[in-house]
Amino acid sequence: MPTEIASPHEIFPHIRIVMGMVVGLGVTRLLSGVARIVQHPGQYKLYPVHLAWVGSVLLMLVHFWWWEFGLYAIQSWTFGKYLFIIFYAITLFLMCALLFPDSMLDYTSYEDYFYSRRAWFFGLLGATYLLDIIDTLLKGPEHFARFGNEYLIRTPVFVALCLVAILVRDRRFHIAFVAAALIYQISFILRLFDTIV
Repeated sequence: MPTEIASPHEIFPHIRIVMGMVVGLGVTRLLSGVARIVQHPGQYKLYPVHLAWVGSVLLMLVHFWWWEFGLYAIQSWTFGKYLFIIFYAITLFLMCALLFPDSMLDYTSYEDYFYSRRAWFFGLLGATYLLDIIDTLLKGPEHFARFGNEYLIRTPVFVALCLVAILVRDRRFHIAFVAAALIYQISFILRLFDTIV
């Protein structure tokens, strides 16, 4: 008879530590980028849309760490589930790396940089919405059902907006998109994730 190495509640903190390391790297990347702007404000021209996405992704990382506490309810861990959670966290980190590159020497401003890399950024952002569906299903059908029809509408709408953002450079669209995303993100967190149940 095989013996169990560890209970699910002993495995979860181990997974949370590894996940936290990757999320921590993302937060560090964003905060270092903001600090660099404060240290050298005139080095590159700032772009409000870029800064708004920095705020949105920072909130996303903090929220990710909060909502992933729901993984505590998983009774059977597999390497595949573990790999998926780490992959999700890596996707978030890559978005942070795209917002603040190692070097801006090839670009004249953050606006120039942001639009030149928008396909990568919005491709990853769209992927996070799809990964979130799998993540929510991992936590069980009751957890998934808790979000109702709003969740099933929100995901395809935001994925479609990401696809449009990849194809369109229009400033008005990008301002409207980041503003709507931030407002909805804050509303979603306050309404559905303010308290862990």
